[in-house]
Amino acid sequence: MKKTKDDVIRLHEGELNVMELLWSNKALAAKDIAKIIKEYIGWEKNTTYTVIKRLIDKGAIEREDPGFICRAIISKSTIQEIETKALLDKIYNGSLSNFIATYLVNQEFSSSDIAELKKIINRKQG
Repeated sequence: MKKTKDDVIRLHEGELNVMELLWSNKALAAKDIAKIIKEYIGWEKNTTYTVIKRLIDKGAIEREDPGFICRAIISKSTIQEIETKALLDKIYNGSLSNFIATYLVNQEFSSSDIAELKKIINRKQG
């Protein structure tokens, strides 16, 4: 099944672990991904290969031969945007202002944090 650019790719935590490796390393052989994931998460090779296959099927990574080299074909920022929207929709009925208000009430901010947030808001208003 060929993905179109309008398809929304949702990734679960296990898939995100593999994607983080690819975003950090640009390209890795599947066997190297399996070794790293085994060391840090404890998955067996078959589990990692199943997740890689799912990511290929979803259109998040591509495989090149020889060597079963995997490359991310969707950016981290795109996934962050998709997952942020899903979170806002699920927990805050799509309301960014409700999310920000809830988040800000429970945070401590330095003056530089506040200045940076003001810059972001001013750019959006401009």
